[in-house]
Amino acid sequence: MLELYQWELSQYSEKVRLILDYKGLNYRKIEVTPGIGQVELFRLTGQKQVPVLKDGGRYIVDSTEIAKYLDLEYPDRPLIPTDPKKRGACLLIEEWADESIGIKGRKALFAAISQDQNFRKSLLPTSTPDILKTLIEGVPRDFLTVLGVGVGYSPDVIKSAIADLKQDLEALTLLLADSPYLLGDEPSLADLAVAGLSIILKFPEGPYLDLPASLQGKGVPGLADNPDYAPFFEWRDRLYSQFRKPIIGTSPSASRPTSIQID
Repeated sequence: MLELYQWELSQYSEKVRLILDYKGLNYRKIEVTPGIGQVELFRLTGQKQVPVLKDGGRYIVDSTEIAKYLDLEYPDRPLIPTDPKKRGACLLIEEWADESIGIKGRKALFAAISQDQNFRKSLLPTSTPDILKTLIEGVPRDFLTVLGVGVGYSPDVIKSAIADLKQDLEALTLLLADSPYLLGDEPSLADLAVAGLSIILKFPEGPYLDLPASLQGKGVPGLADNPDYAPFFEWRDRLYSQFRKPIIGTSPSASRPTSIQID
């Protein structure tokens, strides 16, 4: 069985989960423990980041490389069109989504976490002990601001990222105005990348992530609750209802992640 080494709230991990579900592939989610788990991941693959897909004795790193590998080894329900123009557009949109929504979305989510202690607490997995939830809820906002500056998330950087994301969401809304998918009548890697990476802007409606039900449909203020972008998120949630397997009522292989040390 395929194994996905992941973090539950990694939008790049979610991109791969959506791809695997779209292709109808059974897989087991393995949550990589920050620190020691990443060291083991580096030992196996030469890098510490998730997602990593294990197929038999092979380890495939990076969400884009995983998508290409799956299309090659599991060709049913192809991700990348064969038509040259659509193929080019698909790969271009997928790369843009990684660099724009993926990276800037983290900055926007950091801002939301910094400003709202209840949101910060609710983002923790449901299995988090109450005492740890209380500690995280009580982290001062000023401390998080200083922490953000230290990792390159200064207020100006975050403001710029949110402005760019607003433009991105406007553009995506326009592209989808008269088309069911970004490249026309059939879904592609472009759709799955954009949809999966957008989870940290607004969490999908439905039990797709190990998060409290109260967070479904919630997200970054100014983006998740902006009526101008509602058509985009409605499209995203329709895509999820079509292809993404919910946690509740699924087979164990595609439900909640198993936290283990990497062999």
